[in-house]
Amino acid sequence: MSFLGFASYYRQHLKDFAIHARSLYRIFDLQTVFEMTQERIQAYENIRYVLINKKLLLLPDWKLPFKLYIDACGGGLGAALHQAQIVNDKPYEGPICCISRQIKPTEVRYGASKMECLCLVWSLEKHHYYLYGSVFEVITDCNAVKSLLNMKPPNRLILRWKIAIQKYRGNMTIVHKAGNIHKNADSLSRWTLPNTPDNPAYVPTCAEPQIPIEEINITDVGTELFEEVRDSYKLDKNCHILTSPLDK
Repeated sequence: MSFLGFASYYRQHLKDFAIHARSLYRIFDLQTVFEMTQERIQAYENIRYVLINKKLLLLPDWKLPFKLYIDACGGGLGAALHQAQIVNDKPYEGPICCISRQIKPTEVRYGASKMECLCLVWSLEKHHYYLYGSVFEVITDCNAVKSLLNMKPPNRLILRWKIAIQKYRGNMTIVHKAGNIHKNADSLSRWTLPNTPDNPAYVPTCAEPQIPIEEINITDVGTELFEEVRDSYKLDKNCHILTSPLDK
């Protein structure tokens, strides 16, 4: 059902979607015995092929605002970065990037609201080069995310998250969207990629080995070095142009 929900979200861009999906939707008829027949397997493969091979992804237009759809569930996080553009003289909202990952062992105990806030911080970090300095909307099905910017931090983790998203304040608007029409990010969070290094949305776990620091050398630099550097600036004709106003 999650697969059909995800595909249905982009159905306007998939030719003959209704024809391909007809046999799959019949599975959910209460009078029908669940069975993956050859016809249904072929229908699934046809839809999957179109999703993978059709040129659905857009190149970003930095003059236009972005839309970031996010969702979290008990097993993973998902996010889809969209943008509304004019394609062939028609308005078109399409995906630029879709990411997902499984949650880490330390995140299993998070409640639903906290998990959604985690998803916001994670997705902003992974899409930083798209979103920093750009105007964008965050679309979520959890109202708690809207209050993260203004809530009084109850612990250090929430405080770190609040600090992490301050750089986007002023350009970011958080919008609530009902879960039953939030299918793109919802499907990504339910069918996630493993949280492994080959996943572009990977986040290291605390249990992973870290590179040890074998030795730290501390050198006491005398004032003579700083004086030599200062005098060298005065002797350099290019640097002198910059430093001479400071000497006045």
